[in-house]
Amino acid sequence: MADTFHILNGRIVNEGNTMEGHIVVKKGRITQISTSIPTGKADQVIDADGAYVLPGLIDDQVHFREPGFPKKGTIRSESMAAVAGGVTSYMEMPNTYPPTTEQARLDEKHAIAQKDSFANYTFYLGASNTNLEEVKAVNGKTTPGIKVFMGSSTGNMRVSEPEVLEKLFAVSSLPVVTHCEDDDMIAQNLERYKPVWGDDIPARYHPEIRSREACLASTSLAIELAKKHDAQLHVLHITTAEELECFEKGNIEGKKITAEACVHHMHFNDSNYAELGHRLKCNPAVKTEADRKAIIAAVNDGRIDIIATDHAPHELDYKSYPYNKAPSGLPLVQHSLQLLLEHVKMGELTIETVVEKACHASAKRFDIVERGFLREGYWADIVIARIDEELTSDPTTPLYSQCGWSPFENQSFHGKIIHTLVSGHHVMANGQILGDPIGKALSFRR
Repeated sequence: MADTFHILNGRIVNEGNTMEGHIVVKKGRITQISTSIPTGKADQVIDADGAYVLPGLIDDQVHFREPGFPKKGTIRSESMAAVAGGVTSYMEMPNTYPPTTEQARLDEKHAIAQKDSFANYTFYLGASNTNLEEVKAVNGKTTPGIKVFMGSSTGNMRVSEPEVLEKLFAVSSLPVVTHCEDDDMIAQNLERYKPVWGDDIPARYHPEIRSREACLASTSLAIELAKKHDAQLHVLHITTAEELECFEKGNIEGKKITAEACVHHMHFNDSNYAELGHRLKCNPAVKTEADRKAIIAAVNDGRIDIIATDHAPHELDYKSYPYNKAPSGLPLVQHSLQLLLEHVKMGELTIETVVEKACHASAKRFDIVERGFLREGYWADIVIARIDEELTSDPTTPLYSQCGWSPFENQSFHGKIIHTLVSGHHVMANGQILGDPIGKALSFRR
């Protein structure tokens, strides 16, 4: 590891401002941010040459699949994809195998990540119908929140009993983080399509089966319970204009109820099922162009507080199965910043908004210690990226996700991720992973 980095001639984007300047990194931390060229010796110099210098992205929703599903992904493979895409910290979901519903399973994941993760890491405790005591006892200094599947999940992780759901909101001292879809409504919708199509329902009907009404009903219930019990609530992957009306506009500071949007719901609409089929199948479903535009508007006015991915890799062969067997989820973490830079290029978002929603906001919402910002004294989680005038693609950049495919194959982007630093370690340069895993466990001010 280079002890001292000088990052020169960057367009530094941080806390609502963009400035031309330079950053000095020593022993893993940012020691100077200045408009003056730094003096003194550097072990390594990176000339940003006018590119953006951003805080590393913090993805508050990923599925890295370990333990249990190594053909889909591992902490090593998916964290490589993360840093290749500028994501320097992640919060991983509990629907692995065995499910992460007790402290021993959290400890197991931490042990794997400590030796295998290229990015910084933390893991949610999953709620079930039977683990209320684990929820009460979890360590909030090392665990970001309690994940509650109010819609489908694997194993016993759907919290289906109303009394248990009430108690979870009542007793959790950590943010309750929810997947909101009403399974009963989805089951009823599915029954309407089976007589016509059997098991081989076309992908275009996925947003009608996992309907907007099912999303709104479940999101409304979560908000009702949070208000009733004065709980901290974070609702993941909002997909409908109707749900967005449930959330307050404005800055994330001081909010007890917050919302997230994912990059694929900001990029795709239901017309894309014709080309991608079940490769676009995800829960909740990609919906209409009007919903996509509503999500963008909500990012800009503050009803959406955080942007993430819901990165969920599956083997491509499985995506060709009939509807009822084709798994839901897309590998996204390697391309999330590129997608957001496309929105900047199109004028739908500013680069300052991207940094606020994809970098700062998770640090604020979950009280992450010394990450998520470019601040002197903070860990040097840094991404250097640029937006080119012309669409470009780089066929030499590998896909790092274990599943080996992407919904963006053969697609060009204006944005390019040039360098990624994690805790002052240079882990990616021009699409190539450097060195060994050095990710650190995230900690929280609680």
